[in-house]
Amino acid sequence: MKKPVYDEAFKRQTVQHIKESGQTVAEVARELKINDNTVYGWVKKFGTDPEVVAAQVFKSDEHQMREMQKRIRELQEENEILKKAMHYFAKDRR
Repeated sequence: MKKPVYDEAFKRQTVQHIKESGQTVAEVARELKINDNTVYGWVKKFGTDPEVVAAQVFKSDEHQMREMQKRIRELQEENEILKKAMHYFAKDRR
């Protein structure tokens, strides 16, 4: 049996629906009759896209604060990695 192929727009819409509706990944996957691990992969890939993040519905202010703090930590980690890479390549040029 051939595995279905989903286009990128469908994947993004699915992730956006999860963020907007507040439903769990498993619930949405069940509704769409798609393996939940597949949908989790989409969330991991597209969940940080600006248009998807902007659409996210938060259950409470506290939840929103936790999500924002998590995103700040992720961005800080990314910046540290970039700084280290910059120093590494700058050192290499001497």
